[in-house]
Amino acid sequence: MAFEGLAEKLSAAFKRLKSKGKLNEADVKEAMREVRLALLEADVNYKVAKDFTNRVSERAVGAEVMESLTPAQMVIKIVNEELTALMGGSDAKIASPSSPPTILMLCGLQGSGKTTHAGKLAVMLKKKGHRPLLVACDIYRPAAIKQLQVVGEKAGVPVFEMGTEKPVEICKAAIRHAKDYGNDMVLIDTAGRLQIDEVLMNELKDIKSTISPHEILLVVDSMTGQEAVNVAKTFDDMLDITGVILTKLDGDTRGGAALSVRAVTGKPIKFIGTGEKLQDLEVFHPDRMASRILGMGDVLSLIEDAQSKLDQKAAEKTAQKLMQNKFDFNDLLDQLMQVKKMGPLKNVLSKLPGMEKQLKDVDIDDREMDRIAAIILSMTPEERSKPSIINPSRKRRVAAGSGMKVEDVNRLLKQLEQMQKLMKQLKGRGRRRFPGIGMPF
Repeated sequence: MAFEGLAEKLSAAFKRLKSKGKLNEADVKEAMREVRLALLEADVNYKVAKDFTNRVSERAVGAEVMESLTPAQMVIKIVNEELTALMGGSDAKIASPSSPPTILMLCGLQGSGKTTHAGKLAVMLKKKGHRPLLVACDIYRPAAIKQLQVVGEKAGVPVFEMGTEKPVEICKAAIRHAKDYGNDMVLIDTAGRLQIDEVLMNELKDIKSTISPHEILLVVDSMTGQEAVNVAKTFDDMLDITGVILTKLDGDTRGGAALSVRAVTGKPIKFIGTGEKLQDLEVFHPDRMASRILGMGDVLSLIEDAQSKLDQKAAEKTAQKLMQNKFDFNDLLDQLMQVKKMGPLKNVLSKLPGMEKQLKDVDIDDREMDRIAAIILSMTPEERSKPSIINPSRKRRVAAGSGMKVEDVNRLLKQLEQMQKLMKQLKGRGRRRFPGIGMPF
């Protein structure tokens, strides 16, 4: 995950502060030197890192911190607030004009992920009740139009294209089409180049002056580090962008782009790409990202993710069966499928407070869930609902059918048995504490 190295170094610096009890100005200065080095190693712009630590130092040597009973915690609080401010302070919303459609123009260098993220944004908007229209304006890159059509089909969103007509004419026709067919969001996938050039910028300027988009969103690859900030600065100088979509923030990136873009361009990060699937796009929350960097987790995003991707009725049904000690392999299979919807397990767990550091050297194999599912799917419906009937010959058949070993089947049966025992104990304790009440809580 992004920021792993930065989070680790900041944690070490704050740990030394906590061990000192009372702080003096020299302690704060030494800690800020470590923080500045950590930011620079994370590929944060030098001036941004310097200004950031200067602001924190200025606040941290005040009487409120030095005379506090927990000065180290106060310094961490200041760092959290300054990190949040550095990344924009609050969430940046998409512009909402008085009359639809809202026109969003996506731009960026070739290979930054414009087309894919146009699809991701369309999926997000569709879930919120909008009717997006994708527009193919990359008429130069081979198969670019076809790629957008494939993305649109997967997203369940219509794609407007006119072959190799001039991009400006395509945009004008697409907006008329959107008005005629009730599409309230128009997402324009513009052409990119391997590097910024005059031809590219003139075309984008022509589109902007002709259709006056409500949003100009620059898609940049966070894996390119400081270069992503330089690209954002250049595009902003030329086009006056309204926001940034930062991609690949789930990868092994140092995170400097996320911490520098706002400070260098003055424009907010509005969305972040967190995976390869079309559902892997999140609204960028500066306060939550600051909390994650400081090892405080991001429980709110985890809850929102669960609410959007999990079946609440199925979860309630499973909870009831657990409480009644009727949980079987059918329920376990349902739970596995629900968890898989939330993405890689390591990413999910990393949003819990304090977990990112603990998970750093832990290898979580998501294929284990697939192996468990294979075992369960090799059982008959009766075996799934009544695991007690699975005798040695049935175990051999299930193992063979799933491509696993008998020991793996035994282990899974044991795990289900332990879950049932645990729930039985909890239910018993609940009845003793609350006589006459069926549920333990």
